[in-house]
Amino acid sequence: MATLAQHIDPAFMAAYDDVCRRYHDGTMTDADWQRWDRQRLAAVLRHVTERSPFYRRHLSTVDLGRVTPETLDRLPFTTKADLRREQHAVLSGDVGDASVYYETTGTTGPPTPCPRDAKEVVTSNVHVERAWRSMFGRYFGDRIPRVALMGPSELYAFGDTFGAVATDLGGFHAKIWPDSPRVGFAKALRLLRDLKLEVVVCAPALCLSLAKAALHHGYDLRRDFDVRLFLVLGEICTPEFAANVESIWGAPVHHTLYGSQEAHAIATGCAANRLHISRPNYLVEVVDPDSGTASGAGDGELCLTMLVDGAKPLIRYRTGDLVSVRHGDCGCGLCGPLVEVTGRVGDEMQLGGARFRPADIETAVLGAVNGCLGYQVQVDQGADGDDRLTVRLDLLPGTGSHEQLRARVRDRLGVPTDVRVDAELDPITNMGALVSWKAARIQDNRHEPAREVRIARAAAANFDYTT
Repeated sequence: MATLAQHIDPAFMAAYDDVCRRYHDGTMTDADWQRWDRQRLAAVLRHVTERSPFYRRHLSTVDLGRVTPETLDRLPFTTKADLRREQHAVLSGDVGDASVYYETTGTTGPPTPCPRDAKEVVTSNVHVERAWRSMFGRYFGDRIPRVALMGPSELYAFGDTFGAVATDLGGFHAKIWPDSPRVGFAKALRLLRDLKLEVVVCAPALCLSLAKAALHHGYDLRRDFDVRLFLVLGEICTPEFAANVESIWGAPVHHTLYGSQEAHAIATGCAANRLHISRPNYLVEVVDPDSGTASGAGDGELCLTMLVDGAKPLIRYRTGDLVSVRHGDCGCGLCGPLVEVTGRVGDEMQLGGARFRPADIETAVLGAVNGCLGYQVQVDQGADGDDRLTVRLDLLPGTGSHEQLRARVRDRLGVPTDVRVDAELDPITNMGALVSWKAARIQDNRHEPAREVRIARAAAANFDYTT
């Protein structure tokens, strides 16, 4: 990080370090934040209109001199469709000006370039490092644990971000990609055991896939591994899902980061298992997905304006994520508005005439279950035209009450429900972070499969383990 910092304008770095120091010690006043937000917004708007062909066109009809953090709604939104269509034209400069190149996975559309320069890497990672220091302090005291990084692909920032943070903390880490054909689950489990790795950083679904693979290969999860903590990111993880994973592994599950290739480390986890937005880096809006009306907090779609003028700052970027943003102190010692991610806008669904977010469904299914190695919800239309659910569960022996679960789901979602134990779940259930929660967890027989479902099913055979 020190080497990267040498490539950043010293005046910016000094100002940023000062804001972060005062932010973390609680001495930033409202006037300080107003000054920072206005200065950084003006700098970013100048930057993108001078250096990004897309934003030069996109913002050409707006009098940018009259735009302030309080009047962001004078600016048009930036959408994922814009990024996919415009590709390198969104960048503020040539891709070679950046320090490192990443891109989105491209599983549901054309991959988009996401290069980062030194300024973006440093200002993103500093919040991850602070969060890890706090988290590790709670679980490991003064020592830094051994960390296993289990990310999606080498073109993702995952490995570099967490690898750099682990190194800066003075700890040991191993980059182990179970999804990689050169690693696979058998080797990943052997390394997890032999290296005595204590913290696993991965997507929530992988916590269960890893357990299934371990049982398939004859491991005892509590006896053969030293895992004491899972740090998760990449998809929703409800408290019920976390409690279920802990019932299997005997290790707690905490959010570690909420972010994306395009928007970096939007929020980082804390010892109270909440997510705090990296406040110096963003202006946050919560948008009604239907009307586009924005507010500074509440429930809706997260919209971000980035305040770091790097390789690809985004203006009023609609993330497509459903969130709940709240201001206040959660008591963990870290600062920043709290954000809870409840799913993707496109993953909401109608059941029995009501609208449900992914988190609502997962909470209903896993609230009365422990020892669940995987689940899938099948939606059918009965002869009377009403919706009906079948919840399929892969359960460890002697866990769960079918009747209790059936009643819970029926009461929470308001539709007739059946429950079946099935050790041969569709392998698509392992694909959550790689495609979408809905494609992985919902089999909706009321409609033809969506494109992302077909993509997920085609790739899912590589992730199939049974117990």
